[in-house]
Amino acid sequence: MILPIVAYGHPVLRKVAEDITPDYPQLQQLIANMWETMYGSSGVGLAAPQVNKPIRLFVVDSEQIINNLEEDEKADYPGDNGVKQVFINAHIVETEGDEWPYSEGCLSIPKIREDVYRPEVIRLRYVDENFQPHERTFHGITARVIFHEYDHTEGKLFIDYLKPLKRRMLKGKLEDISKGKINTDYKMIFHK
Repeated sequence: MILPIVAYGHPVLRKVAEDITPDYPQLQQLIANMWETMYGSSGVGLAAPQVNKPIRLFVVDSEQIINNLEEDEKADYPGDNGVKQVFINAHIVETEGDEWPYSEGCLSIPKIREDVYRPEVIRLRYVDENFQPHERTFHGITARVIFHEYDHTEGKLFIDYLKPLKRRMLKGKLEDISKGKINTDYKMIFHK
């Protein structure tokens, strides 16, 4: 089932999400719905707060980005073959590498894209959908998508990384989004 996406301005997007246990109600159905919602919204990642669930859960499919790159572009991201994965109770172990810019967007902040600087590498500790523990390092675009979705579980948005002047320039657009004055190809929830 495709779920509505929470729009900028909703308080759930600013809440630090909670870890969950394997007995979280209807977890497997929620994960399936999140995949369907992400693909139905043309996203490459989706975090539970974006579907109004303040829990540490996100899904990522960076394979679709990597697979759509030209061969010469793939050379810019060595070791990044993309992932299609569920992350539960993720916590950053470390980040490393130079910060590099990439134009990010967000399903909760439609029609706005801006360059955001993030480190090249992220190492995460998390459990998968079967609650099997993992600690893994991600690079390149995959690291970028994971950083973005991880931030949602920390109550952060990509616009928080923008310089104050750029944020002021976007203020009107952000206010329109929070008031529901936006057209998208997917259903959204607006905070009243």
